[in-house]
Amino acid sequence: MNDTLQRFLLLSVAGFPLGAFALMAVFAWQGRRRVERAVSAAVALAFGLATAAALTLACVMVGEGRTLVTAPVGTWFGSGESEFHLLLVGDRLSLPFAILAALLCGLIGVFSRRYLHREPGYLRFYMLLTLFGAGVELVALAGALELSLVGWELAGLSSALLIAFFHERRRPVEHGLRAFLVYRACDVGLLVAVVWLHHATGSSSVAGVDGGGWALFSPPTSSGDALVVGLALLWASMGKAAQVPLGGWLPRAMEGPTPSSAVFYGAISVSMGPYLLLRTESAWSGAPGVRAAIVVVGALTAVHATLVGRTQTDIKSTLAYASMTQIGVVLVEVGFGLRYLALAHLVAHAALRTAQILRSPSLIHDHHHLEQALGAPLPPTGRHLDRLVPAGPRAWLYRYALERGYFDAWLRDHLVGGLARLVRRAESLDDRWARLLSAGDTTVPVREGRTS
Repeated sequence: MNDTLQRFLLLSVAGFPLGAFALMAVFAWQGRRRVERAVSAAVALAFGLATAAALTLACVMVGEGRTLVTAPVGTWFGSGESEFHLLLVGDRLSLPFAILAALLCGLIGVFSRRYLHREPGYLRFYMLLTLFGAGVELVALAGALELSLVGWELAGLSSALLIAFFHERRRPVEHGLRAFLVYRACDVGLLVAVVWLHHATGSSSVAGVDGGGWALFSPPTSSGDALVVGLALLWASMGKAAQVPLGGWLPRAMEGPTPSSAVFYGAISVSMGPYLLLRTESAWSGAPGVRAAIVVVGALTAVHATLVGRTQTDIKSTLAYASMTQIGVVLVEVGFGLRYLALAHLVAHAALRTAQILRSPSLIHDHHHLEQALGAPLPPTGRHLDRLVPAGPRAWLYRYALERGYFDAWLRDHLVGGLARLVRRAESLDDRWARLLSAGDTTVPVREGRTS
């Protein structure tokens, strides 16, 4: 197969979901909000074609013994020594993740046709699904960190909007805003990594391929630069992957429709954090401190989510903390350099968790059938922990789990609350200045009751 056709296939993987989103936008513009069959068929076809294109390209690369296919689309803009390249790459890391994302999004599109039948936000759901799919494909296939940032933001925006899908209720909107704020705070890390990598190496585009068939970024020559880039990327990954202490938004994200919870917060969205670290490993591998930080964050998250997940009383929250646990383990694998194990773990976890969350509404029905088949109640789980942990620490761990590690309260009272108090104080100071100026008083207030 010639290079032109291979580049076309690579572009099609991200192009088909974008085309479907454009079609949904035309439907919305024309006010055709009840064309459910056409909408679901267009989305399923788009993701099906994207899956077929990625699979075909992967098979061709294996048959020809190629490890890398690039599709440059030009340069968006350039300023001095900095340029924004539109470059897609297909290698042994990006194509499996792209196939997984397209396949699961297409499955959700088919599943949602009946699940959301006659839902007022039917078209809106499919628009956000295609936008999310396009964003994930851009992150997976991007050969430049600037392009990854574009897909990263598209995926984050669509995720937050789907959490707030049932906007007639207050809680989904609050939880959607919470997730959006966490995303925005952590996305700064990816922006810092892009700028610092440009500063350190002059480019943030892939510069070659290693012996394992993975595209590589140019590593910074200084270990200090590698440390800054790696920590910034870790901070960006923590937001999407719901790692401690920022993971409180993940169980709240289950306020959205079950299909979006399955593919976003159980499978693909939370996997984008570890994927970003795998994609950029060559840029931060020269700083051992980054590997240590990744291992520590992943291990703490795995332990925290395991404890908290055992006290949840609803299946969606339990599955959310199960996802958090597994993603923490994946981060530990990434930190230890077990990149093929981490990739296989991501793919297997995404497939399993999607199926579990899609089946979650039927859990009670299945539970009753299983008890009827056994003729007795199901035995409780977790008794081995009761035997291993003494009574005193067990009570403390139980309180810790019920309070979800106290992280939510700490962030609310100290971080978010402190910022809110700072903003209110600034507003009150502005109001005082406005009153003084309107009264024609030019004295400057230094302290209460004193002027100068």
